[in-house]
Amino acid sequence: QVQLVESGGGLVQPGGSLRLSCAASGFTFSSYRMSWYRQAPGKQRELVATITSAGGSTNYADSVKGRFTISRDNTKNTVYLQMNSLKPEDQAVYYCYTSYKSGYWGQGTQVTVSS
Repeated sequence: QVQLVESGGGLVQPGGSLRLSCAASGFTFSSYRMSWYRQAPGKQRELVATITSAGGSTNYADSVKGRFTISRDNTKNTVYLQMNSLKPEDQAVYYCYTSYKSGYWGQGTQVTVSS
């Protein structure tokens, strides 16, 4: 079965950095676009970043451009989100997503940005 397992969340001060990881299994990871979404309390889930199957193209939400970097390692079936210059408004649960079949979500990892 398809599994997406996020890790790397935690508490960080404003201006700090975190690197999220999402380990995938149960499908041919290298064949599918992968995305990171986030959802803050009381807000809709929003797309943060997307990377194509081979990693040759990426897209970002305007709010994170220049601060976040999505990447993937198809030999490890893992997608990453490097988050720099974190702001309080980045605080949310972060989810990875694959468009494989009907789409699958990970369980999410909490990112808290606070001094």
